[in-house]
Amino acid sequence: MDVVQVMESLAEQGVTVVFKADAERWREGRKPWTFVASGAPLRADLLVRTDADSVEACLAACLPRLREFGLVVPE
Repeated sequence: MDVVQVMESLAEQGVTVVFKADAERWREGRKPWTFVASGAPLRADLLVRTDADSVEACLAACLPRLREFGLVVPE
């Protein structure tokens, strides 16, 4: 899966997307990756967030939820 393509697709639909690797959590052995998607033109209450051990785990948790909101997310 192309993470940049996913983020661009969501941004085009009015969603702000943040993908982060947290060095402090990484050093502490805690889930270092964070994915947050928020806001959309017709869904001000949109907020999808997860912390996970990998990029893939973040996407597996969040992309189905974004699709439930009716957003188009590339495979």
